[in-house]
Amino acid sequence: QAQLVESGGGLVQPGGSLRLSCAASGFTLEYYCVAWFRQAPGKEREGVAAIGRSDGRTYYADSVKGRFTISRDNAKNTVYLQMNNLEPEDSAVYFCGADTYGSSLYFSPANIDYWGKGTLVTVSS
Repeated sequence: QAQLVESGGGLVQPGGSLRLSCAASGFTLEYYCVAWFRQAPGKEREGVAAIGRSDGRTYYADSVKGRFTISRDNAKNTVYLQMNNLEPEDSAVYFCGADTYGSSLYFSPANIDYWGKGTLVTVSS
């Protein structure tokens, strides 16, 4: 069964770091564009980072630029999101999504082929 599974969320103090993982099974993630989205209570889902499939080009929302880094390890069929200098406003459920069309690179959820179930990130002192 093809699926994405996120991990690495948790409780961290402001200024701290977390690394999220998005592991694929049942399909080869290398052939997909992958984006990380997040959704806080009462807010819409928003894209935060994306990575292309062939050139590995990366894209970031302005709110996380300079703090978050997206990367992929094709040998492990996994995409990562390194989050540094976390702020309380970063608290949300983080989801990864994969698509072949490429719309995820523009943070559009319209053509996502696979979604993970999410991992909760809480930034609080």
